[in-house]
Amino acid sequence: MESVTGYYPKTPSPCLCLNIRRASRAVTEFYEQILGPSGLKVTQYSLLRYLEHVEPVTISELAKIMRIDRTTLNRNLKPLTEAGLITVNTGTDPRSRHISLTAAGKSAVNIATGLWDEAQAALRQYLGEPEVEQFNHLIAKLEALLP
Repeated sequence: MESVTGYYPKTPSPCLCLNIRRASRAVTEFYEQILGPSGLKVTQYSLLRYLEHVEPVTISELAKIMRIDRTTLNRNLKPLTEAGLITVNTGTDPRSRHISLTAAGKSAVNIATGLWDEAQAALRQYLGEPEVEQFNHLIAKLEALLP
């Protein structure tokens, strides 16, 4: 398992948004380093995991579930389609498209999940359980800024 050592606090900015963005980039890079052997980026893994639980689903429904806009979702679907990890098919209404995992997509999720579990455990250990609970509370509060 990957372990995090050391604590190198950065001087916080007076801008909360900037501090959140910097932390987000650091956490994303941490997860992507660990997910590297799977060939998936953390955003791709997240999308495939959501899809695994709700497939088949329309693009609009998946965007709503993931709380991202359709344009961003469409952009993120393209490399997954090209890699053969998902299929996008026309639904009963020719204007709707349904997304499903392929066998290769299910395999990629299985491989990446073990690595993701390692990243989760390492980050939980690094932060400590009381801080994880506080973090989850604060993140939920921030997410509530947008209904």
